[in-house]
Amino acid sequence: MAKKVLSILGSTGSIGVSTLEVVAQFPHLFRIAALAAGRNTNLLAEQIKAFRPRLVCVLNQALADELERLLGPIDPKPVIVHGDDGYRRVATLPEVDMVVSSMVGAAGLLPTIAAIEAGKHIALANKEALVVAGEIVMELAVQNGVRILPVDSEHSAIFQSLQGNHRKSLKRVLLTASGGPFFQKTKAELATVTPQAALKHPNWSMGKKITIDSATLMNKGLEVIEAQWLFGVPAQQIDVHIHPESIVHSMVEYIDGSVIAQLGIPDMKIPIAYALAYPERLPVKNPPLDLFQLQNLSFYPPDMDKFPCLRLAYEACGKGSTMPAVLNAANEVAVTAFLDGGIGFLDIAQVIETVMNKHHIANKLDLPAIVAADRWAREEAGLLVDHK
Repeated sequence: MAKKVLSILGSTGSIGVSTLEVVAQFPHLFRIAALAAGRNTNLLAEQIKAFRPRLVCVLNQALADELERLLGPIDPKPVIVHGDDGYRRVATLPEVDMVVSSMVGAAGLLPTIAAIEAGKHIALANKEALVVAGEIVMELAVQNGVRILPVDSEHSAIFQSLQGNHRKSLKRVLLTASGGPFFQKTKAELATVTPQAALKHPNWSMGKKITIDSATLMNKGLEVIEAQWLFGVPAQQIDVHIHPESIVHSMVEYIDGSVIAQLGIPDMKIPIAYALAYPERLPVKNPPLDLFQLQNLSFYPPDMDKFPCLRLAYEACGKGSTMPAVLNAANEVAVTAFLDGGIGFLDIAQVIETVMNKHHIANKLDLPAIVAADRWAREEAGLLVDHK
């Protein structure tokens, strides 16, 4: 395998950090050319010193100045850029072979599109890019000869389980979910959940936003929409099953009754390494999965009354056009408000549903319509949050 040159959008988030851990294990296979972060300049400075990219990006000029001070007299010193243009430069750096798209939320859409238009293969962890603009993103990938490889553990599992089989033989996609920390709580108990409790995921170590999404099951709803675009499977053929052990990362069922699954310990370095090295596999340093010691694997249907965010995601997927963008934007605003203590846990779904009910989907789906719907939904959700 020839050495692959990478840039990472979202290098200081959980996926970015895990990606760099994989790169550190295999320095003969990968080189980091560019890193983009948001506000975490301290961690970014450490990453720069360890991996020596030639281009880095942060959110704004003040953070760029701060990063410059933190780096001191490093040699070679990277070019430091900021803002939307800076993220685009990281995504389109000519020497880069693959862009790891792991920015959080809809903010990752435009840099990901820029990378695709520049002909870069994508290791995709930013599910929101496909949630809000899946049709556009996938069409651009085809037009530019770009391969989109999923990094989410569930979509990586589906991707692996589809290898060597004809898509016409596919019957269903079986998407597994841990259920988050509140799977066994009653709806009354959920009304008093605190952000601190919601951030304690039983199996995975993730960023704050995705951890809350896991607790509400919105993360699984977003993954249904993502899977529809990644694999060309309608949402009606995508079933969600709660699997608290997080060992079976997802399954596919074929028309002859066969079910193929991908199993592994819950560690994101496994799907990340598979995406970076595809079609090869790497000997990632992880403890092996011992099914004989584990003994039990359990599966349960999701409760969409107790966790309505999953129902709302299916509804947005069914309505299509700009509705998934509205779902995602309202969710981002509501989750931030919950983390800040402004609304309760159950209010997250109420805010999203209210905004969705007020939205009139666009007649023509294009990038300006998506951007406008995203902006409108954030404003509407913000007003609702302010009045809670």
